[in-house]
This record gives sequence, structure tokens and C-alpha cells, in this order.
Amino acid sequence: MSFRNLAACAASLLVLSTAAAHAAEPLKTSAQSLETGGPMPAEQQKLAFDHADLKFKILPDQKAIEGEAILTFTAKAPLTKLVVDFDRVFTISKLAIDGKALKPSAWTNPEGRMTITLPKTVAKGKAVTLALTYAGVPLEAKRAPWDGGFVWSKTESGEPWIATAVQGDGCDIFWPCIDYPTGEPKLVDLHITVPAPLVAPANGVFKGMTEKDGWRTYNWQAKNPNTYAIALDVGPYEEISGTYKSRFGDTIPMNYWYLKGNAEKAKGLFAEFTPMLDFYEQMIGPYPFRDEKMGVVETPHLGMEHQTINAYGNKYRKDAYGFDWLLQHEFAHEWFGNQLTDVDNDDMWLHEGYGSYMQPLFSQWLHGDMEYMARLNQMRVDTKNKYPIVSGRQLKEDDVYNGDRGPGNDIYYKAANVLHTLRTLIGDEAFFKITRIAVYGTPDPKPGNFKPLYLGTKDYIKIVNQVTGKDYGWFFDVYLYEAAPPELIETREGGDLVLKWKTPKDKPFPMPVDVKVGDKVVTVAMADGTGRVAVGDTVPVIVDPASKVLRRQPYIEQFQAWKKVQDDAAKAAEEAKKKAESEKK
Repeated sequence: MSFRNLAACAASLLVLSTAAAHAAEPLKTSAQSLETGGPMPAEQQKLAFDHADLKFKILPDQKAIEGEAILTFTAKAPLTKLVVDFDRVFTISKLAIDGKALKPSAWTNPEGRMTITLPKTVAKGKAVTLALTYAGVPLEAKRAPWDGGFVWSKTESGEPWIATAVQGDGCDIFWPCIDYPTGEPKLVDLHITVPAPLVAPANGVFKGMTEKDGWRTYNWQAKNPNTYAIALDVGPYEEISGTYKSRFGDTIPMNYWYLKGNAEKAKGLFAEFTPMLDFYEQMIGPYPFRDEKMGVVETPHLGMEHQTINAYGNKYRKDAYGFDWLLQHEFAHEWFGNQLTDVDNDDMWLHEGYGSYMQPLFSQWLHGDMEYMARLNQMRVDTKNKYPIVSGRQLKEDDVYNGDRGPGNDIYYKAANVLHTLRTLIGDEAFFKITRIAVYGTPDPKPGNFKPLYLGTKDYIKIVNQVTGKDYGWFFDVYLYEAAPPELIETREGGDLVLKWKTPKDKPFPMPVDVKVGDKVVTVAMADGTGRVAVGDTVPVIVDPASKVLRRQPYIEQFQAWKKVQDDAAKAAEEAKKKAESEKK
């Protein structure tokens, strides 16, 4: 064959191979899979999720996984279709219903919501099992844990260090599931296969490890895990373990998996486990997953509340408050997120607000009021007040966490100050009783007398009213359902200080206010939103001297405006510097 013919043939083959490659180009993760929450499809509302048996083989060099999922559901109403959320990027090699393989024509998955036509109707109360074998390259996280997916990292010595963080994107990023807060499976078995000698800690109870042909399989079992709390963590881990003696008379296993080389730092962090458990069990109640473990794993991303295997990536930073805030915050979610799970993303403040309030509360428990108030004040400074904490409608998670179109960090910081205000208004006894009922469903939780539960904002308000015997709807109507905080207008009439609450839409707000007149503190009832107190020429006169009430503070707004100007100028200068350096090159 002549050189010219060879060249022509090669060119033809190149065109054909390029076309074939283009035709076989893998699908990208759809907008549907990148979102989590919102209104649940009717077909999924008919499902009770009984069991997920999940097998994963992790292929670090390819940044790929091979998976097998066997999902068992019970029909709450007759089923003709089975709908699960699952990223379309995976190639499905087998799909079966109740052990019978289905033809590809029996299911569709164009946008990441898989719809399977069942061979026959599943009657109410009957079980149906979906088995799915798949493989592919899962979504890689751009900025975990905020933009989630798989984190494919390496340690300083070059060993694979892998983690998942999918709260914002959902469980469907790497296994077929019901991607809603209320989609928790009752039981999950995990079988994670990794290259030896890597280690794969996971949710729940360790069920053993097997090793064969250079691969290790780690087996775990967890009860009632939150959908986004099921996590894969793989690395050259070493482990510290211990036992916590609970005030309830039993013991709780404690485990921390850390990277080789961090042993001394790890010991310091592990020493914080016991005082944290002391705090939570005294202030809130029994650790919910005591028959599994209190587990933490070092990760290449900042952190996430993965049930019984919390991700920790704070790099052992020292803190002026004497404890690692990230470790404590993620651990808070074992109560506020995993034990108590919100019914909708719109109620996420129950996770994040309570989870954030635990840091000031722990500071108060450890060191007193100064650090408690300092933390709350910083949270008040960081509050934006652009959107209500609660909208009153079903939301996708991005619509809650994204501060450009939802409350964003206000579900953390503002909500924590709302809880502080509620506590000062009704007193510690009522506040912590309300918290225990919200978390456990009972005011007297003990190991064995509670189960994980779902809770919404309206449910929480109902508990507050039941415990206090009063209607506090006005309190939540202003603080949760309005963006702007209440403002206290102060004027003088003769020798009196006159106070009036100003609220959005003139909503009722009979919040009592303390006023310090000289060396005496007077409580002004404000029953109709107004009140007055005789002050004469006495000085000083300080409204709300103990900072009990979250309200508008113009001086904070002035600081926030000034800081924004400084931050914008610094950002512009940095961008200009980068541009100049780029032009020089």
C-alpha cells in the first residue's frame, strides 16, 4: 500500500473513531441530579424505604466506581411505576425487579429521575425490590462540601485520599435513592471495596473486612441514616478508639480515623470527644446512635454531618474558645439533622440554627457567659436579613443555602440568635424541654425509648405552645417568616422613655424589654407592642442591657456597609494584581 493510501486510510479511521468517540461521549450530570428536595413526585410518596444494600468498588486511578444497589420498598399505595433518583452518568448493566431482569425499554432516566415500569402492580402493603448494577465516573466536587460530589485527592506521600460530600446535590450522585429529607432508608448495608492497604470507615457498625487479590472490602451497617449522610471515605487511615461511659449507665464506642503522620494532633482532637459527649448528653439528651458509634474521619474537605462518621477537615486549627468548633458543630447534627430530620429543606434552620447555637452553648457550659455572648454577637454581625429563614413553601436545598436567593447563612447565625432570644423569653426549663421533645418526641428521653423522627417548623411551634401554655405564633411569625428583624423605636416624653416595636407588615410583637435605669433593671411588658418607663434624669439608661432580644441594630448595619466597601476594594485590588501579573507573562 502506498504512503498516500496509508495516509488516506488513517485519516478515514481517525474520522470514524472521532465520530464514534463523540457519539459515545458520556452524559453530564443533569440539573435534576444537582438539585435536592422540592416537591416529591407522587410515585415516591407511595414508598416506604425499608432497606438499601449497597456495594461500591472504588477505582482511584480512573476516578470511577462500580456499584450494585439492592433497594427494598413497601408500597403505601398501589404501585405501577417505581421512581428513584439516580445520576444519568452511570452505565447500567443490569436492572431487575424482585429478581427478574427487565429489558432496557422498561425504564427511562433522561434527566436523573429513573422511572421503571413494573411488570405487575404492587399492592398496598407489599414489598418490591429493585436491583441495579452500574459503573461510571461520578460527579467530581468543585468545592466540597459546598459544591458536592466525589473528592479525589492524594496525601502528601501520594496515596489516594477520597471522600464524598453530597448534601447540596443529594444521594443520587453515587447511588439510586429517594433524594428528599424524608427518603431515609430504615436500614443500610454498605460494602466498600478499595485497593489494599487502604481503609474505608463508614456509617454505623463495623461488620468486618475481607481481603483478596489486592482488594479489601469493608462492611458496615447503619440504621435510619439521613439520605445525604451516607458517605464513602477512603485513605491510608490509622485509628484511635475508646469508650465513653455515659451518664445513662451504658457505654458508647468512640473512633477517629486520621491520616498517617497526624498521630499527635489526632490524640489532641480525640481528647475532645468525651467532654463534647458530656455536654450534649447533659444539655440535650442521649446520644442517638449509641449502639453504633461516635465516629469521625479526617477528610480532604472541611466537614459534613455524615451520621456516625462525621467528616473533619479543619486541619487541627487552634481556637480561642478552647475547642474545635467544626468538630463540635458537625457532632451537633447527630441530634439536629440525623436524629431530628427536617420534613423539608425549608425547615433547615432546625438543623443549622440549633447546630450553630450549640457552639455558644458549649462555650457557656465550659467557660461562662462572656464567650457565649461573644459568639452570639459575631453571629449577629454576620447576619444578612435579606430573606426570611422560613418561606412557608417546599424548597430545593440550593434555594435555602444560596444567599443570593434564599436565607443562606441566616439559617445558621440568625436562627441561633432566635433560639437565644426564645430561651431568654421562656426560661431554661421550658426551652430545653421543648428541645428534647423536638429531638426525641419525649421530654424524658432515655436510651431505648425514642426513634429518629421528622419535624417541621409548624411542628416545632406547636411544641413551644404546648410546653409554655401560651401562643408564641407572633414570635416565630416575625423572626422566621420575615426577613427584617423587629426594630425597637425609642423616644422621650417628659421624664419617660417610650418604647414601640416596629415590625414588617405591622405584625404583632409583644416582646417584653428590660431597661436598666441607673442601677435598677425594669421589665417593660410591651403587651400591645408599646411601653414606657420613668427615667427622669437618671443615667445611664440602657435598653436590653443583657442583650436578650434579637433586634435591628443600625450601628451593626453601618459596620456591615463599611466592611463591604473594604472587602470589595481588597477583591478589586487582588484581581487587578493578578491581571497585571498575567499581562507580564
